[in-house]
Amino acid sequence: MSVLQVPVSAHDHVHGPRDAAVVLVVYGDYQCPYCGMAEPTLQRIRQELGDRVAVVFRNFPLPMHAQALPAALVVEFAGQYDRFWKAHDWLYSHQATLGPPLYGRLLQTLQLNAEELGPAMAGGHLEARIRADIDGGERSGVDGTPAFFLNGEAIHIQHSHDELYEQVLRALR
Repeated sequence: MSVLQVPVSAHDHVHGPRDAAVVLVVYGDYQCPYCGMAEPTLQRIRQELGDRVAVVFRNFPLPMHAQALPAALVVEFAGQYDRFWKAHDWLYSHQATLGPPLYGRLLQTLQLNAEELGPAMAGGHLEARIRADIDGGERSGVDGTPAFFLNGEAIHIQHSHDELYEQVLRALR
């Protein structure tokens, strides 16, 4: 069984307290249909279990998804303005139409200056952050998305994402 090689840190996007008894780390790709199917369960965990669980999202854009990296860059840009989770949720809810027009609408929705996106992307720091997530995922044995680590241990979902919710509940007991 794989274990998480990069501990949760201030670098991460965390929903919930970093010191929660249960920490769920998710490696995801905004264009991955399986990540899109997992997202409602992850939102359920965030909403229903609140401060009892820390949900951490790390980018793992797959090369076969042309819009995965651009989407991750846009979300990381929003994250610089404390709007990571709003951008994250918005992109997953519009996953079927990823692309520059959608990113422009997202930035407008979040009241962010779209003209600042280009220079931020050209600066390389957003891509470096994503590359660090990918590298940490690879060191932890991630080779596809979504990939889940519950309290540092890799978990695998066999049939439905309800299993993920149940595993989180068991970890809370």
